Amino acid sequence: MPMTALYPSSAPTRNDLDLAPGDVLLQFGVDWCGHCKAAEPAIAQALTAFPGLRHLRIEDGAGRPLGRSFRIKLWPTLVLLRDGQELARLVRPTQAAQVLALLRPVGGAI
Repeated sequence: MPMTALYPSSAPTRNDLDLAPGDVLLQFGVDWCGHCKAAEPAIAQALTAFPGLRHLRIEDGAGRPLGRSFRIKLWPTLVLLRDGQELARLVRPTQAAQVLALLRPVGGAI
C-alpha cells in the first residue's frame, strides 16, 4: 500500500500567503522527518479545536524558496499568519498544549 504524503510537493507562493485573508497555519516539514512524524499527533489533536482554520502542510528543503522566505531552520515549524502577517511560530512541538498556545490568537473551542 503506497504511503500518502502529508507534505505535498506543491506549495503556494509567498505572495499568495502575504495576500491570504484571515488566519492560516503553515506547517513546514518533510514526510521522512522523524521530528515531523512525532509531532503529527499533537498537531492533529490541537487542530480539532479549530475546524475552520486553514492549515497548509508545506514540504521544505534545499531549493524550496517558501521555507527560506520564512527563515525555516528546523522541522516541523508551525507559522501562524493573520492576513498575511506572521503572528507566532512554534518549532518542533511535542504536546498538543504547545500547539494550542500557538493558536490562542485564533480563538475557537479552547
